Amino acid sequence: MSRRRIVSRGRRSMRRFAITLLFVAVGTGLWYAQERELRDGLVWMGVPTWQEPSPLSLHRVLRNAGFLVGWSDLRVNPLWVGYRLHAVEDPGAGPRPDFRRDWRALWPIAPDSYFGSGYDRGHLAPNYAIAAVHGRTAQRDTFFMSNMVPQRPDLNRRLWQRLEEVVIDHFVPRFGEVQVIAGPVFPERFLDNLLNRVGLVEVPEAFYKIIVVPGETPRALAFLMPQEVRGDEPLDDYLVTIDELEARTGLDFFPRLPEAVAEALEGEVATRGWGLEGVARLPGRFQ
Repeated sequence: MSRRRIVSRGRRSMRRFAITLLFVAVGTGLWYAQERELRDGLVWMGVPTWQEPSPLSLHRVLRNAGFLVGWSDLRVNPLWVGYRLHAVEDPGAGPRPDFRRDWRALWPIAPDSYFGSGYDRGHLAPNYAIAAVHGRTAQRDTFFMSNMVPQRPDLNRRLWQRLEEVVIDHFVPRFGEVQVIAGPVFPERFLDNLLNRVGLVEVPEAFYKIIVVPGETPRALAFLMPQEVRGDEPLDDYLVTIDELEARTGLDFFPRLPEAVAEALEGEVATRGWGLEGVARLPGRFQ
């Protein structure tokens, strides 16, 4: 084969390789743009990030219908979930789906993994609210085990559930739309809690929920609830600042929020305009 023919073939191969790379780059860019758009539709001001990355901060974002999960294969827990709720004319939910293993998780967390532990499979993205706003497929996704956390029964079935109801039944109709971020809080030292597990799942010491009304001048409420509660306490007993939650979790919940706005939103507990005093002592729907 002549040298000219070899050079010609080499050039054709390089062109094909360059075209392939171009298609991969364009396809990857389009996928990233679409994924960013989908994520932005479920979270306000960006997916939560870490203030100081470390091995403990390694996690993956799992996208579901209606909500996102920041999943940790180290703690075998969702570190946060994010979702938006908006007012609907006739809110309602279908029958409760069955709990399901999530094959995206590294560890085999099955629906019966909590049995006999004394802990409930507590939803972070709530069944009813997600179903009412985002539909049946989204409701089924809330029953993935990647959306579950070990919660004491009096917390899961009473206090936490009451807060879920106040969000969908009162805050959403009041404001039209809210952003919610919720997740677990673990002890400061990882080794102190290393063996406190339900099977493979690390047991949190508390749980947080942040409710934001988006806008040019956003408003927010943040709650921190420990595992050990009676369940009938007023919700406003558990109000904290977002700054405190960021200090306890190491997360930056709204990374794209301008600094001046973040300081005002995250540094104080501001309940004016929420009507919280009228709903803080309401019994739960199933109590």
